[in-house]
Amino acid sequence: MIKYIYGDALDAFPKLRDTMFKDRAFQFKERLKWDVAVTDEGHEMDEYDALNPLYMIYELPDGTHGGSMRNLPTTAETMINDHFTNLTDGVQIISPLIWETTRFCLSPKVGKLASRVAASVCLAGCEAGIQFGLDSSVGVFDARMVHIYKRIGWEPEILGASGEGKDAISAGLWALDEASKANICAKSGISAEEVEGWYNASFPSISSSDILVA
Repeated sequence: MIKYIYGDALDAFPKLRDTMFKDRAFQFKERLKWDVAVTDEGHEMDEYDALNPLYMIYELPDGTHGGSMRNLPTTAETMINDHFTNLTDGVQIISPLIWETTRFCLSPKVGKLASRVAASVCLAGCEAGIQFGLDSSVGVFDARMVHIYKRIGWEPEILGASGEGKDAISAGLWALDEASKANICAKSGISAEEVEGWYNASFPSISSSDILVA
């Protein structure tokens, strides 16, 4: 299932926290060879993890990380505005109705469940955006993600791109709306009721306005 966890609450879920950051280290440092920092504990973390982002984390039955992504408001510091304005013609993406999604990660443990886990994480992001009253999510992604988004049924509007082939990177904008949610649900076989259940379990008595200012 999916858990929504703010950064300042991750310590309450040590197993989920540690395996998420270790899986990020494996994916980004070891497998993709990105220039990212890894702590002595084997955690891939950056300065944006210190900004109290909202994580959508797929929890496996053993309590470990299956997949996740990280979200921050574009009204504060974001990766796209700090490092990737070359992909947006120098325009900064800043809006209370848009958040930035980064560090989409799948655990190597998920195996044949990878498609379902990926769809679940994306659905969690879409559901939260709907509940929060947002319009869009912005992010930067590499070429390997293109077929993943197409298979999930949540392809972004491309804002700009750089490079070619497997080295290409793009900035994209994803709609956060009921139509997008329905399309992902249809392609994945995950029901809207299940998706809404994840959200309600994490935020059982908090209004969307309370969450937006958290």
